[in-house]
Amino acid sequence: MLTFQKSSPENAGIPSGCILNFIKRLKNCEVPMHSFLLLRRDLLAAECYYFPCRADTLHRMFSISKSFTSIAVSLLADEGKLSLDDPIIGYFPDKTPKDVHPWIRAMTIRDMLMMRTCHASTTYKLDMTKDWVESFFTTSPTHPAGRIFHYDTSAAHTLCALVERLSGKPMLSYLKEKLDELGFSQESYMLTDPFGVSLGGSGLVATSMDLLKFGYLVLRKGRVNGRQLVSPSYLEDATANLTATTVTAPIQSEACGYGYQFWQNQKGGCVCYGMGGQLIILLPEYDMICVTTADTQCISGGNQLIYDALYEEILPFVSDGPVPVNTGTHSLWANAVCQLRMEPLKGALSSPVTQRVDSVRFHILENPAGFSGLRISFSTNCASKKQPASHADRLCAVSSGPEPDTGTLAFTLKEKAYSFSFGLGRLTTGRFPLYDMNYAASGVFLDPDTLYIYVHIIDSYVGSVKFQLSFGADDVTVFMKKQEESLFWEFNGHLYGIRQDTSAESS
Repeated sequence: MLTFQKSSPENAGIPSGCILNFIKRLKNCEVPMHSFLLLRRDLLAAECYYFPCRADTLHRMFSISKSFTSIAVSLLADEGKLSLDDPIIGYFPDKTPKDVHPWIRAMTIRDMLMMRTCHASTTYKLDMTKDWVESFFTTSPTHPAGRIFHYDTSAAHTLCALVERLSGKPMLSYLKEKLDELGFSQESYMLTDPFGVSLGGSGLVATSMDLLKFGYLVLRKGRVNGRQLVSPSYLEDATANLTATTVTAPIQSEACGYGYQFWQNQKGGCVCYGMGGQLIILLPEYDMICVTTADTQCISGGNQLIYDALYEEILPFVSDGPVPVNTGTHSLWANAVCQLRMEPLKGALSSPVTQRVDSVRFHILENPAGFSGLRISFSTNCASKKQPASHADRLCAVSSGPEPDTGTLAFTLKEKAYSFSFGLGRLTTGRFPLYDMNYAASGVFLDPDTLYIYVHIIDSYVGSVKFQLSFGADDVTVFMKKQEESLFWEFNGHLYGIRQDTSAESS
């Protein structure tokens, strides 16, 4: 099984201060980082997890899944079960209408790998209640395949269905078997569509170390621990600039070109890219792999902030051999790694309104989502400590005053009661209601009458849910905003509530 030797950054030719500057820069840019791994010349120079994320945290990797699908396709090609120049319809006669459009009929597996399909966007999103794979063959095309790059996740999804059809196994199970030398985490899995097909375009749920191992396979041209696991010629093509992305790229780092489900980067390497800052950045010139997980969905150009921090704070200072250790800087770096955590909201942590609204029930007027009741309450749960004994204690270290450091938002939705806690000046963690997913949350007061709660979702789905509660004399106005691709639709829009008699049954 593939393992990496842990090393000081200096032994890998990277000054500790450079990595410390990378971390500080992203913190100053308020990028919600979840993990950061850096491998240089087979030495693990940095392995950082931002509490509550840990080394064993399973994290949604979104479109990094596409690169996994690409490798699975290559393995089937090596087995002689397909050719990249085969028309895709030949493998799905049961999904293809008799009057299929000639542009779809001519589309090849290679076209799909390069995102040069005949569709301008993801086909299954037009009606997600119908067969997702079939939509790829029945949606009217907009142009001939093989010519223009358009980011089409349904292409990767259909390729994953092809892998599962030809291998007879779920795609990740097939990859774990064929790439056994890597030793992917047993707990890793892929989400499926409503019809049982793995989400080969966006559904990988894995650890950060799983990503690093996959990146190592690609950087080493498919050879790991003396075994050739993937065709080097395929990887040469897959990571090359085969099609232009300039016209549709939203940020500079996505304008460098595309291979077979791999992006090019600005430094002559390639990237396995996932929405929200899930990245495997391969830099052959530096013999380096950088892995990040994060949630940049609320930050315009957020992924570019990660690229720029790597390219400007670390790469210019990389040396061919080990570099001298600056004892002071190295100590700061080592201490910073131990204390990394996602940041709570910054702002006012107390307000006179807390006493007025604490534990008061509000009746929510009729609304599309079905909320009917809401209650906010405050408490002090963490004792102040001068020298916290553990990382968890440090998160609970707040001012020595009597102000509350924890809040609970309880609500009734479709006649069922739910609640979650949030910290004031710190993060609280738990399982977010309705969806039973890991979360971390904090709150601040935007003004004396307005409470803002930010909930990070860190699970098989990654995103955020925000609540703004503005309290009047006897009422509350709530604005909710979710930033997540598929779920949490209940938490979008406005609610209005009227204070009820405090003797009434609480929600």
